Amino acid sequence: MRISSGMLKLILAGLAFMFSSSILLQILACAIYSNWWPMLSALMYVVVPMPCMFFGGGSTQFLISRDGGGWIDAAKFLTGASTVGSLAIPIILRHAGMIETGAMLIEFTSFFIFICTVMCFHRASLDDDDW
Repeated sequence: MRISSGMLKLILAGLAFMFSSSILLQILACAIYSNWWPMLSALMYVVVPMPCMFFGGGSTQFLISRDGGGWIDAAKFLTGASTVGSLAIPIILRHAGMIETGAMLIEFTSFFIFICTVMCFHRASLDDDDW
């Protein structure tokens, strides 16, 4: 099934809205509690797509393939490690008493929306045969 240009624009607008909502929640988690330590996890939002760009040629196909190899396995590991880091940073900051519980929960909501955005992008970038 071919995707029409209007549908593609709608998908891209939805992805942009989801990503913007995630970043807005990141900023709100910092601004509401007057503490900018939670913004540290926003750094991971930059790190998560890097293995796809450097080792996967900009495609997310390699993440679900069973094909291996040095660089492909390294990209899968780095993607997983940065994803776990995105969850771990707010937990560590909360455990250390540097952020409030509310800020941690807002960070988790932001992370969930971000991951949903990445999953939707992955689904939208698959070949037309998979739709």
